[in-house]
Amino acid sequence: MEFGTFLLMQSPSAASSEELYQRGTEIAQAADEFGFDSIWCAEHHFSTYGYLARPLMYAVHLANNTKRIRVGSAVVVLPLHHPLVVAEEIATADLLSGGRLDVGLGRGYQTYEFERLGHNLSESRERFDEAVEILLKAFEGKPFSYDGQHYTFEETSIFPQPVQKPPPFWMVGQSAESIVNSVKLGFNLVSGGFGVPIERLADFRRSFDEKVAELGVSTTSRISTQRPVYVTKDESEIPEIVEHARWNMRVTLSLRQGLQRVEHGRAVAVPFETEPTTEELLERYFVMGTPDTCIQRIQALQEVMGIDHFNASCWFGDVPHDKVLNSMRLFSEEVMPAFR
Repeated sequence: MEFGTFLLMQSPSAASSEELYQRGTEIAQAADEFGFDSIWCAEHHFSTYGYLARPLMYAVHLANNTKRIRVGSAVVVLPLHHPLVVAEEIATADLLSGGRLDVGLGRGYQTYEFERLGHNLSESRERFDEAVEILLKAFEGKPFSYDGQHYTFEETSIFPQPVQKPPPFWMVGQSAESIVNSVKLGFNLVSGGFGVPIERLADFRRSFDEKVAELGVSTTSRISTQRPVYVTKDESEIPEIVEHARWNMRVTLSLRQGLQRVEHGRAVAVPFETEPTTEELLERYFVMGTPDTCIQRIQALQEVMGIDHFNASCWFGDVPHDKVLNSMRLFSEEVMPAFR
């Protein structure tokens, strides 16, 4: 199994941008040193939920400040951008990273962001599907035109072209339609996150296998999931760490459901009536605890999902920087070897 880590670059306390970007760079350098295979950059806008608005730009910076680790987007919110510009940015990032780029693509889910950028969330699937077609044509290296519902242009050539032909693509999704699209396109697939219990991930794998069988195709698509991760030898730390992850989960779900509260740029965590208990979060949602406990949690995910890639979200909420780095070190030394 390969292991990545994830940068959302959030700060409930509204820390300075300079501090967060320096932390992100140091986390990437630590991941490179500790033997992680990849580091992934989110895209979010206009709140302290995520300071990272240009994932491909930051991915280039991280590549230039590390030695071997692959860098990627998780994700470029494709419907928010013109796909020809995204194609140029992907190619540029791949060139400047020396061919170390992975490209995660998603439809987005936050009405809050879409409205402020002049887009309608209800159009996101249509725009996403057209934009993916355009990206794939762009990286064939030949002139092409396109006539769609949302994007139309005459013969166009993309310069520059990427080192990788094309870079590996990952799609984030849970629905049957996302599964079908990823298999047809040959994309890798990521499912899961802070608010997704293991039972839903098991359902996802069953749906994936059923759709592949219905399509009558063989697939080499890789399957990944992402979880908040905290590894410690001192379990008395866990309750406090869970609350940092709970903040993230509350804000994620409220933004997804259009119930967000953003006050002067600060994302406010909105509690839900039917929230999981701390025990449920640790059992069904998070990978936290001693190294042995974390190994067991990832083994359970591997069993129900058949994953060959795991993305460890090690920095969430306001977890102190030294604790994040120590957790990453323990993860690399005592958890990752169990799967290699």
